[in-house]
Amino acid sequence: MPDPIEDKLWARTRQAVHAEVARIAMELFLERGFEATTIDDIAAAAGISRRSFFRYFGTKEDIVLGDLAAQGERIRERLLARPDHEDAWTALLNALRDAPRPGRDEATTLKISKMLYGTPSLRARSIEKHLHWQELLTPEIRRRLGRAPGDEHDLRAAAIVACMLTCLDVACEAWTRSDGAEPLEELVMAAVTAVRQSTPDT
Repeated sequence: MPDPIEDKLWARTRQAVHAEVARIAMELFLERGFEATTIDDIAAAAGISRRSFFRYFGTKEDIVLGDLAAQGERIRERLLARPDHEDAWTALLNALRDAPRPGRDEATTLKISKMLYGTPSLRARSIEKHLHWQELLTPEIRRRLGRAPGDEHDLRAAAIVACMLTCLDVACEAWTRSDGAEPLEELVMAAVTAVRQSTPDT
């Protein structure tokens, strides 16, 4: 019979090793470059075998972008908690703003962002993760628009979420190109305003 205490200890140990390997790998990525850093380099620096590496991560990209999946869940939780009187765009903006973010300083975040936008494989995986966000967020936006849960022929909800995520991506890229000179939140608002001015209010 499984021992709950041992299971908890094992889970904590696994989480600690996962976090430590991710920390070491990120340091190598930022020092040497993502593509120049191999899985063998990461395993050696972390003191684990290559086989052990794959117990924690499927790919190098997962180290950089693994938190994006969990971030989508956190945004969804914030979206569900927004008051019903908020329109779809406002609720999404507030959910994105309120969701907890990784506790990194701005300089490190900027370095990671430059690496992401400058590495094709990371860029592709980030788009894939945002498509997952769209699946998570669209049902609640559909509800706010007064549509039935199964009414997927109405494309408005999916279009609004897709536009919002594109605005976020465009703003993040502009923030990265400016070396963080312009506040990210202002860039997001500018992108959203540009889209909403060209479409009817929802």
